[in-house]
Amino acid sequence: MGESNIDSIKKKWSLEGMTALVTGGSKGIGYAIVEELAQLGASVYTCSRNEAQLNEALNQWATKGYIVTGSVCDLASRAHREELITRIHSHFNGKLNILVNNVGTNIMKETLEFTEEDFSFLLSTNLESAFHISQLSHPLLKASGVGSIIFLSSVAGVVSINVGSIYGATKGAITQLTKNLACEWAKDNIRTNCVAPGLIRTPLAELHIKDEKLLNSFITRTPIGRIGEAGEVSSLVAFLCMPAASYINGQIICPDGGLTVNCID
Repeated sequence: MGESNIDSIKKKWSLEGMTALVTGGSKGIGYAIVEELAQLGASVYTCSRNEAQLNEALNQWATKGYIVTGSVCDLASRAHREELITRIHSHFNGKLNILVNNVGTNIMKETLEFTEEDFSFLLSTNLESAFHISQLSHPLLKASGVGSIIFLSSVAGVVSINVGSIYGATKGAITQLTKNLACEWAKDNIRTNCVAPGLIRTPLAELHIKDEKLLNSFITRTPIGRIGEAGEVSSLVAFLCMPAASYINGQIICPDGGLTVNCID
């Protein structure tokens, strides 16, 4: 007996039975993504540098009945990245459907104030870690038969935003990496897309939100007239991982309330 139309639709809009790795999932947008993927039926593995935050998040998800596992990992370290993927290989029996490269950070300074150490730290955390994790995950994504990579970038990688030139450069590199992998790895049934949010209410964005002048400049440039919430980003990430999004590849999508299409400065 064939699959009913209702069953087919449910499968199209579900992540049931899929496996996912979300980096930096203990807080902010990462936390929201882990929770949304788990709500939709995926088995999720996440990581964080902060063991206390990670354990608290894991306990919260366990209480809600979600299938989420995690470990402590500093993705700025090559050795830690390799160890993480070894754990993922074992945990998911060599197959991974979804990779969400969420980890990222920022140092807000004027360009002339940046040091060599600042540059290296932002580059290794925001760009090198995502590139290397994607490399290491490729065999697992290919083995799953249906793989999806989502990079978390920023509107700062699409337009000029006064949050630091190095941060913007790393996020711009992520958007280009998305396009290259989308073309290179499509033959392996791996789709690659990028979500580039505007200002979202997260712990990382607290400094921007507390700075009234900076906050107002964002809101003024945003047609919707407010900052975003983490759940408004996680829902887009989840959609891009679904069978319903099977023909979406190589796209840079900005959940930003219209900021990047507004010419008003």
